[in-house]
Amino acid sequence: MKPGKVLWLAGLILLTATTLRAQSTPAPTLTLRQCVETALQNNMDARKAELDRQRAEVNLRGAKGQMLPYVSGSVEHTLYQGRSIDLYTNSYTNQSNKTASYYLGGDMTIFNGFRLFNNLRSNQYLLEAGVAMQQQTRDQLTLDVILAYLAVLSNTDLLKIQEAQVAVTSKQVERLEVLNREGAIKPSDFYDMKGQLAGEKVSYINTLNSLNDARLRLSQLMNMPYREDLQVERLPTEAFEMGYNTGPDSIYQAALVQLALVKTADLLQKSAVKDLKSARGSLFPTVGIGGGINTNFSGAALDSAEAKIPYYDQLSNNYSTNVGFVVRIPLLNGFNARNQVARARINLKQTEFESENVRIQLQQSVERDHLNMRATLNRYQVLVEQVASYQENFRAAEVRFNAGASNSVDYLIAKNKLDNANSSLVIARYEYAIRTRILDYYQGKLMW
Repeated sequence: MKPGKVLWLAGLILLTATTLRAQSTPAPTLTLRQCVETALQNNMDARKAELDRQRAEVNLRGAKGQMLPYVSGSVEHTLYQGRSIDLYTNSYTNQSNKTASYYLGGDMTIFNGFRLFNNLRSNQYLLEAGVAMQQQTRDQLTLDVILAYLAVLSNTDLLKIQEAQVAVTSKQVERLEVLNREGAIKPSDFYDMKGQLAGEKVSYINTLNSLNDARLRLSQLMNMPYREDLQVERLPTEAFEMGYNTGPDSIYQAALVQLALVKTADLLQKSAVKDLKSARGSLFPTVGIGGGINTNFSGAALDSAEAKIPYYDQLSNNYSTNVGFVVRIPLLNGFNARNQVARARINLKQTEFESENVRIQLQQSVERDHLNMRATLNRYQVLVEQVASYQENFRAAEVRFNAGASNSVDYLIAKNKLDNANSSLVIARYEYAIRTRILDYYQGKLMW
């Protein structure tokens, strides 16, 4: 075999072994903090928000730069062949000639209807809005990660319950299969139990799919490759404490102060106010001053004795300065200035509408989520009592069924009641945790 093929085959074997080893390595168990911090670092929306903030910083620097004087300079060296103008005498010459000119000048706007000043203030508000929007993106991402994390835990707990249910039913099927072969029971009892086992296996598969969906959602939020064996750490008991005493009005008032979404809407409105004032400045005259320094050199320059004038002597002799004062009055520019004012006024009205709409939707969301939280809490409290009752009922039904004192129908009814109550209790427990995290998000109190 050729050496090149040997190296290629060795590389392929090494790559395959590395891939298999990576797949066989169990995924680490992630904490909630690790998930949030990874998402904040890797998530594309969070990275885009950072770029938007940086763009706003650049725009603000540009607005500040527009208020500074404009200074420019030029240096020009030229070689002429044939007929040209002698810069020293300003007359035509017909010979090879070298010239040089130097210029330094600048101008500064003194007044333009405060257009530049208002533009600067507008960009300052836009930068603050960019910072707030970045925080809003991070807060929303944090909430999404927490909810996905809780979904993984919720489906993991449900899977354990259903796994235990399948195990219990499997033992009953094994026991009834023996009794059915011996003719000690009605065949319907055995087949009812087999059907129950098949149904529980379907529920187990459905929950496993939901768990994998939650793992996929969490992985995507962290911008990490999906793994079916992704595990997350259990949350402490206090994370599921029942009882949320803050009312919807207090939550809404806190959200008006803490929620970055509200701050962003208000800052965009303030920026629009300054934009309108800046646009109105285009209707006023512009007043400015300017000045400059200029000198030049000509290789064809001669003195009265027909001798060439030295380079630095010419620069000194040709030195000149200028200063000017300018007033530009807008008379007719195709209604551009007035149309700009009209657009700025419409934009201001839109930001006012959006600011009001944010508050309306926020209040409605707080009221809805607080109501859902209370409903979930009430359901959880009832389910706790229901599970306790169904546990005792199932214990008695199981004893009677194993003793042959009842049929499979009574046993399965009691078992299904307990299984459904246990599953509903787990769902309600995690749903309550989700509802309270959403209310914390409104108040800027998300913890992980």
